[in-house]
Order: sequence, then C-alpha cells, then structure tokens
Amino acid sequence: MLKDFEFWFVVGSQYLYGPKVLDTVAARAAEMANAMNAGGKLPCKIVYKVTAKTNGEVTELVREANHNDRCAGVITWCHTFSPSKMWINGLSMLQKPYCHLATQYGEAIPNAQIDMDFMNLNQAAHGDREHGFIAARLRLPRKVIAGYWKDEAVQLRLGNWMRAAVGVAVSRNLRVMRFGDNMREVAVTEGDKVEAQIKFGWQVNTWPVGTLAETMDAVTEAEIDSLMAEYRRAYDVAANNEQAIRYQAREEIAMKKMMDEQGCKAFSNTFQDLYGMKQLPGLASQHLMAQGYGYGGEGDWKVAAMTAVMKAMSEGQPGGTAFMEDYTYHLVKGEEFSLGAHMLEVCPSIAANKPRIEVHPLGIGDREDPARLVFEGRAGKAIVVSMVDMGGRFRLICQDIECFKPPMDMPNLPVARVTWRPMPSLAAGIECWITAGGAHHTTLSYDVTAEQMRDWAAMMGIEFVHISKDSTPEKLEDDLFLKDLAWKLR
Repeated sequence: MLKDFEFWFVVGSQYLYGPKVLDTVAARAAEMANAMNAGGKLPCKIVYKVTAKTNGEVTELVREANHNDRCAGVITWCHTFSPSKMWINGLSMLQKPYCHLATQYGEAIPNAQIDMDFMNLNQAAHGDREHGFIAARLRLPRKVIAGYWKDEAVQLRLGNWMRAAVGVAVSRNLRVMRFGDNMREVAVTEGDKVEAQIKFGWQVNTWPVGTLAETMDAVTEAEIDSLMAEYRRAYDVAANNEQAIRYQAREEIAMKKMMDEQGCKAFSNTFQDLYGMKQLPGLASQHLMAQGYGYGGEGDWKVAAMTAVMKAMSEGQPGGTAFMEDYTYHLVKGEEFSLGAHMLEVCPSIAANKPRIEVHPLGIGDREDPARLVFEGRAGKAIVVSMVDMGGRFRLICQDIECFKPPMDMPNLPVARVTWRPMPSLAAGIECWITAGGAHHTTLSYDVTAEQMRDWAAMMGIEFVHISKDSTPEKLEDDLFLKDLAWKLR
C-alpha cells in the first residue's frame, strides 16, 4: 500500500538570482530528495519535481498533482526568496495534502565564507516566511515542519505526516460493505452516509446477508482446507470443535470474495441479522482484519472505515491496530483501569502472544457456538479513536492510553482483551470521553499517533478533540463550547 504512493517535492525560487543560482537550487533539491529517500526514515518516496519560479509553473504542477493517483501529497520549501503571489493560483486549487518543510540546505552559518552571494542563495529563513504567509492568508490546511532536513527527528516527523496523507488517499477511495443494518435502537453507530462520502470519500452500502449465505454455500471444501492450514500456521488451535472452525473459514472466504469483487476494504455486520448463517463471524472477522480489512461491530460503518484507514497508515509497523470496545471498569482505588474487548472481533495484530482459536458459547445472536481468537493485548502506549456524527459535522476524538498486561487471568472470559489506563486518569478520562460524545466502539492503535490523527483530521476538514495527560473535564468542556461556536460559523 505505502509503496504505491509518492510525495512531490517543489522548491520555490525566482528568476531574480540568475541561471547559476537556479541550477544550484535544482541540484541541491534533487540531492536532498535522494538523501532523504536513502535515509530509511520515510515510508514513501519523495520525488523532486521542479524549482518553481513562476505562477504558471506552480499552477501546472498542482494540476498534475491533483490528477495523479500516485501523488499522495505535496512538500514545499523555499531555498531562496519566492514571491508568494505567484503561488496563489496553484495553492488555491490544491486538492492533495500539503506540507511546508521549513529547512535550509546547510546546517551552520559558515563564518569565514559568508558574503552577499551566500546570502542571496541561502535565504530560506526569508523565503519560508513569505511562503508561509500566503498559505495562512489562503486558510490552506497544512503541516509545517521546521528543522534541519538531515536530522532524524525531522525526517521521522515528515514520515509520520506522509502516513497521515496516505490515510487521506486511502479514505478517498474506501468502500465499506455492510452485511445487514445497524443494531436496532443504537444511536452512536448511526451517521450521515452521504456527508461521510462528501467529507471522506467513503462509499458505504448494504449487501443482503442472504447473498453472503449464498456465497458461503458455494465455498468448496478445498478452499476451506487451504485456509485451515493458514490458521494452523498463524495460531494455536484448540481441538474442541474443528467443524465450528471450518465454518468460520467458510464465512471468511465468502466475505473476502464479496468484498474483493466490490473493491471494499472494510465491512460491518450485526448479530441481529444472521439470516441463513449458523454462526456470527468471529475468527473470520479477526483474520480478515489481520489482512488489513477494517471492521465494525453491530453495523458500525464509521469505526470499520476508520480501522481500515488507520491500518493503511500504520502499514509495516509492529504495534498493531484493531477494532475495540470499552467493556467494563476496575474501580478499585489505586488500581483503576479499563477492560477493552468485544464478544468476538478484535484484531490479532495487537496480541502480546500467539493467539489461540477456541470455540465457546456466545450468549447472543441465537446461533451455534462460534470460533474466535483468544489472546491478551500487548503492553505499551497507544491511542483509541472514535469518529462521531455531531449533526452538521463530524468529530474525531482521540485519547492517549497506556496498555499493560492484565493483572488477572479472567479464566471464564474467552475473548481477546486489552487492559489500559486512559489519560489523564480513569475517572477524568471517562468524564472527558463522555463529555466529547465518544462512542463505545473505537479503533485502538499502538502505531498511529495523536499527531497523525490531528493531521488527518485537518486534511479532511473535520473537528479534532485530543484527550491527553494534560486534559481536564472542565477545560475540555470549555474547549468544546468554543469549538461548537467556531464550527457553526464555518
């Protein structure tokens, strides 16, 4: 996925300085792009495109970027002074994520060598401010990253922004397959699908569960045998009910066929609509998520889409990203934590150890006992993210959490589970989350950061709420009041 995208590097200058300076700028820009690509810190390739000197060059470049599917974003830098009026037409029509890299070619001022020729060539401090003004004047959503381009920290920040921009590209073409509708009477899983397609590009549509059942009937035993072998390679398998596991394989193969035929990378279902099916997909949904598909329980298409987007953003990273649900709290003084789980469907990418396939009763859905992966989530810093429809706008809520090894065995809870402490504390974190309207379904990620989700929200033009160690319920309430006023004026 990441290798399918590239980012265009555009350097600003002008004809005032003569051809020798412009040749030097172009050579240095190409050198910088090549060196950053070779540095191993960037998930996608930087392609140096042009040293822009005129309105026409900027406009032509932006038109090309907008219509190039490989281009996931534009990175600019002004080596010399670049008059910002020549950027207006181009930046006004830019439809791709935009990063202003405020850097300079040389790290230090060369004391003995500095003269007016040096000053004319190396005036990024001058040019970047002119360039920054016009983006501010245009109210252009952008990421500004300042620092020396060879520094690891700068390249890591640029790489993190690239991942957020890839999330935008994935989002713009994301299709979500809903097997049935939302769980009845539940509010937070609902939302405006038309507005979601306008804002995010998500195409959210329903396919009959009966069609899935028919597709399952057409799955061959040989196909099931092949997937069973894959299960055995990836997971430990309890020997208590192989037929139930084979049925999950049949469900997975059918769901994957239907999604791949329609170009869908996310799906939802509900235990209230299992027409023609013997089990609620558990292991089937989990193993599909392990392959990069997004999932949402009880018809929650918003969290299904967000999980797919965040999985694309975190491709190649080791921590894992999963559909999650807040289930219950441990409120003992000094030991407070939240237990996250779901009745079946948590992605094994976040497992601390090798997951185990087990078959147990479910208690809801009125179907056969389903197979599922049972495991504990790994320890480490993570985030949980919730997309909610506030009526008139979408709000993306992100909370920092600290996951840790569950302090108890819970031998009678045969599900995948994670324990964590939300920031700033359990009680204050709950109050902040509820005040912001956060859902019970979330996407949990050890890889994607709050900064990346803030960048993604800015690129998408939606509200972002971050609950961190510095948050308080009172401050958040005031912030949300001001956000409500500001968004009503947009």
